[in-house]
Amino acid sequence: QVQLVESGGGLVQAGGSLRLSCAGSGISFSINTVGWGRQAPGKQRELVATITRDGNTNYGDSVKGRFTISRDNAKNTVFLQMNSLKPEDTAVYYCYARRPAADYWGQGTQVTVSS
Repeated sequence: QVQLVESGGGLVQAGGSLRLSCAGSGISFSINTVGWGRQAPGKQRELVATITRDGNTNYGDSVKGRFTISRDNAKNTVFLQMNSLKPEDTAVYYCYARRPAADYWGQGTQVTVSS
């Protein structure tokens, strides 16, 4: 059974930073694409950052240059370092993992950026 458990969300002022963590079980982060998505109130969920098994990263246009995704294979954990946060980054952030036949999502962690 795949489980993705996020941590690190919270309330931060605009311009501040947060680091999200996601610990996975039942799936190896080192051989699958993993990443982060977010969903703001009234909006669809969107992927904001992914990292492949080869270490290639991809970011949504709205977070490029501000967010950095990384992975610790030994701990089967993926991180999202979020800098220069803006109020529009406020959302529930979800950990994501992809296998060839299925996608998995965590329960989410709230990030709120105050202006």
